[in-house]
Amino acid sequence: MTRIVGGLAGGARLHVPGPGTRPTSERVREAIFNALDARGLCDGAHVLDLFSGSGALGLEAASRGAESVVLVERERGAANVAQRNAEIVAKAGAVRALVEQVAVHQYLQRSGRQFDLVFVDPPYRLPAHEISAVLSDLAPLLAHPAMVVVEQSKRAEPLSLPGDLEVERSRDYGDTRVHYLTTSGLANDVVPPDAHPEAGQADADA
Repeated sequence: MTRIVGGLAGGARLHVPGPGTRPTSERVREAIFNALDARGLCDGAHVLDLFSGSGALGLEAASRGAESVVLVERERGAANVAQRNAEIVAKAGAVRALVEQVAVHQYLQRSGRQFDLVFVDPPYRLPAHEISAVLSDLAPLLAHPAMVVVEQSKRAEPLSLPGDLEVERSRDYGDTRVHYLTTSGLANDVVPPDAHPEAGQADADA
């Protein structure tokens, strides 16, 4: 099991799906949310968690004051776990997250909602060009301003970004590279595999 790190549901234990998922470690999650909280990006946010697995990232945002949270997970078993976890966090007084059991690209194509904080944490085996396609589908749903947090393996290929997104910074935590992307309206950009990340002290789950 893992747990919510901070906020209303801080300390609450979450269920984790079985083999086939790669939960973000608590230490990496804490580092991400320390960065987001320093800028007040969780409080009142409309949050989307893609490839959500247990829902830990989106539910951490819920615990820290998000106004709405959508968890998107294709696999039924993982989506059921995310639903149980959403109920745990809601009982602590946080917003109740909506769990969508659907493929990410299908959700993005049909959704008319706007989001200002998005987590993209796909399986490490997902090719970079497919993640880039997800970001292209996501772009029309982003508010201005918005923050998109993308997790990849440090060994992953570069990402091509749609024109509405640019790299604000990248950080390494163990084997995980975290990109912080912001809406900009600038020309196409590329995230190089060595985008001057600063090594963190946290380790990511394999």
